[in-house]
Amino acid sequence: MSIIFWASHSCARHSRTDWLQPLRNWLDNLEIQDSRVAHFVCKAIPPQCPFERDVVLFGRKLFHIPALCQINPIYEQLVSLRFRSLCYLADECGEDLSQYC
Repeated sequence: MSIIFWASHSCARHSRTDWLQPLRNWLDNLEIQDSRVAHFVCKAIPPQCPFERDVVLFGRKLFHIPALCQINPIYEQLVSLRFRSLCYLADECGEDLSQYC
């Protein structure tokens, strides 16, 4: 019985409050209903991670910097918001999306 108490007690100490969850929920529930907002979102959120780079010196690859976007705690919500904006522009406004690809 004491082992079960100890295990449940130690797990309770390590639980964390997710302070970003309200922001994640807000981004997930944000509806795109204005083409100006949709255009802004598509311009502000890049289609691919801009941080991934190969560092090259004199034609030789020295090292690779991996995509750091996925360590962003709201990365999934931003990608989803951009996708919803693109869908709005294509489906509701009938716009050409080639400028955002």
